[in-house]
Amino acid sequence: ARSRTVGELLAPTSPFDKKCGRENWTVAFAPDGSYFAWSQGHRIVKLVPWSQCLQNFLLHGTKNVANSASTRLARQSSEGVQRSKPCEHIIDCGDIVWSLAFGSSVPEKQSRCVNIEWHRFKFGQEQLLLATGLNNGRIKIWDVYTGKLLLNLMDHTEVVRDLTFAPDGSLILVSASRDKTLRVWDLKDDGNMMKVLRGHQNWVYGCAFSPDSSLLCSVGASKAVFLWDMDKYSMIRKLEGHHNDVVACEFSPDGALLATASYDTRVYVWDPHLGVILMEFGHLFPPPTPIFAGGANDRWVRSVSFSHDGLHIASLADDKMVRFWRIDEEYPVQVAPLNNGLCCTFSTDGSVLAAGQDGSVYFWATPRQVSSLQHLCRMAIRRVMPTSQVKNLPIPSKVVEFLCYQI
Repeated sequence: ARSRTVGELLAPTSPFDKKCGRENWTVAFAPDGSYFAWSQGHRIVKLVPWSQCLQNFLLHGTKNVANSASTRLARQSSEGVQRSKPCEHIIDCGDIVWSLAFGSSVPEKQSRCVNIEWHRFKFGQEQLLLATGLNNGRIKIWDVYTGKLLLNLMDHTEVVRDLTFAPDGSLILVSASRDKTLRVWDLKDDGNMMKVLRGHQNWVYGCAFSPDSSLLCSVGASKAVFLWDMDKYSMIRKLEGHHNDVVACEFSPDGALLATASYDTRVYVWDPHLGVILMEFGHLFPPPTPIFAGGANDRWVRSVSFSHDGLHIASLADDKMVRFWRIDEEYPVQVAPLNNGLCCTFSTDGSVLAAGQDGSVYFWATPRQVSSLQHLCRMAIRRVMPTSQVKNLPIPSKVVEFLCYQI
C-alpha cells in the first residue's frame, strides 16, 4: 500500500544555492508535540509550531514554503514571552548543522536524577531546549520559546553527528561525534561535561536512550553497536551481526526492542538485554553476502524510527523509498517515494512520519490500527521488566515467548 502524503515544508532556494551544504541531516519533534525542527542546510535550523504546521497543510494543501511569514529572532530574554502561543523561529547556528534534539525538563516519568539547585540560568517547570550539533564540533543549546542561545559546549574535536536527551526530564544530553567519542553533558549544571564514553574505534554515527534512561545505544563505523549502562557509564555489551557501518538506532517505546539501521542494507531488531537479533528487515533481495555487503550502496539504509504504538518501524534507504514495517511481518505494510532521503522520525503522537531531504521535509500518514489487548499488556510489562526477569515468571512458555517478542 502507498502511504498518504500529509504535507511538505520546502526550503527556499536560489539559483546560486550550492547543493553541498543544503543536506537535511536531522528532523525532530518536541516531546510534548508543540514544535517541529529541522536543518534547512547552510547553518539554518527552522522551528515551527507543529499544530500550526498541520493547520497550514489542511488549509493550503500539502505544500508550505518554509520561510513564509517568518522572521529572524531578535536577542531577547525569556521574560514576557507568551509561551501559550508558540512562535516560528529561524536560528542561525554559525556552522553546518548535523544533528539536533529537543530536551524537556518535564519528565515522561518521574525523574531518576537529583535536581541541582545552583546554575547560571533559571530552569522553569516548562523548560524546552533545542541542542544543535555542528560541523566544527560545537554543540549550541537554545531556548525554544525565545531562540536565545544559552550554552556553547566545545569539547568535541570533530563533527557532532547525533544528539539525544534522557527522557526522564534530567536534561542529561549525550553527543556522538566523528572524534570516536560520546560525551555526557548535564544541562542543569551549566552544561558541565560529566563523562566521556570511549570504545568506538571509528566514527560514531548515532546514539539513543532507552525509555527509562538507564541504557544508551551507540552505533558507528566498522559494524559497531554498543550498549552502555548510564548509571555507571560503562559498556555492557557489543551487539554483533551487522556487516557494514551502522548509522542509526532507536529503542521501542517499552524498551524491550532496539532497531538499528546499516549500510549493509538491513534493519535489525534486537533484544538489547540478551544481545540477540529477533527480526531482520531487508532492503535488497536477495540480501548481499557479507563480503559484498558494502557494495549495494543504492540500498544503504540511512535512518530508522520506532512508532509509539510499539508495532511499526519506519526505514529510509538510498533506493528512493520510505518503508513502514510491522514488527511481526516480513514485508513492508506501506511504502512511499522519496529521493535523497537522509533522516526520518515519527511525530510525538505517532500519526505522522517526517523525513528530511536537501533542506526540505516531507510528511506521511503512518499505518494506524488499534493495538491488541495482548500487545498493550506486553508493553506494560516490558516497560518495567527486562528479558531475564520475564523468563523467570511462572507462566506458560508460549506466553514468555510472546512477552519476549519471539512470536
